[in-house]
Amino acid sequence: MEPIHWKYADNREVFRTVWNGETPYLSFRALEDTKMVANGFSTRMGGASTGKFATMNFSYSRKDDPEHVLENYTRIATALGVERDRMVVSWQTHTTNVRLVTREDEGKGVIRERDYRDVDGLICDIPGITLVTFYADCVPLYFVDPKHRAVGLSHSGWRGTVNRMGQVTIDAMKEAFGTCPEDVIACIGPSICRDCFEVGEEVVEEFQKTFRPHQWDQLWAKNGKPGKYQLDLWKANELILKEAGIPGEQITVTNICTLCNHEYLFSHRKCGENRGNLAAFLGIRG
Repeated sequence: MEPIHWKYADNREVFRTVWNGETPYLSFRALEDTKMVANGFSTRMGGASTGKFATMNFSYSRKDDPEHVLENYTRIATALGVERDRMVVSWQTHTTNVRLVTREDEGKGVIRERDYRDVDGLICDIPGITLVTFYADCVPLYFVDPKHRAVGLSHSGWRGTVNRMGQVTIDAMKEAFGTCPEDVIACIGPSICRDCFEVGEEVVEEFQKTFRPHQWDQLWAKNGKPGKYQLDLWKANELILKEAGIPGEQITVTNICTLCNHEYLFSHRKCGENRGNLAAFLGIRG
């Protein structure tokens, strides 16, 4: 097995790198500690895909060989100890739409066609179902409610972050399950870091509309190029989760950047469309 030498943003022990067979994935220590869920974030390694998709791509829509994609789902399911055919996959278009997953959704996006689209968040309280969302620099948000035994998994790029996807997901869990934010264990997953995420004035202007002026210095800074800034999606999502009512000590923030670690993780900023998709996984153990 090829060793992984992560470039960490700091020395916190946020993740465990799990090797089950030949398929490695990242697991949040905070979510493991709940003893309630299977959780993971994939790498580029341990899969069946070839070429620009090498080797662990989870998207059927990027013109990878469908048999390779299905095999990748089989391998990651085995590694996580979950059922492949009970996975449910998002259809992401940078919305803040959240779907309540039911038993009728099992297998959609993996072995069955999805009969929904424009879904960037998934919530569920059914043991054995695993939620799946896609990434290649955007921010994965994991939510576990141990009191009501419910979970949520959401995709939050800069558009989702501006529109407070974290808050929207908590609200959906509250409506569906009675979730109280103070009970939630939340994690902000591997994604592009502030040092790597250059944006223009038009993006910063959108953040100015939804974040208070005293927070701006925490979220972005000019980088010396005309009209260019470095934006911190990790901090933005952390602020959103805290304002949603999740205690700070129950929020874990990633220290792994997808672009800094592009040899192990797909990064849109590095590869553009010539790549596969990573995936986040979260489900209540049966």
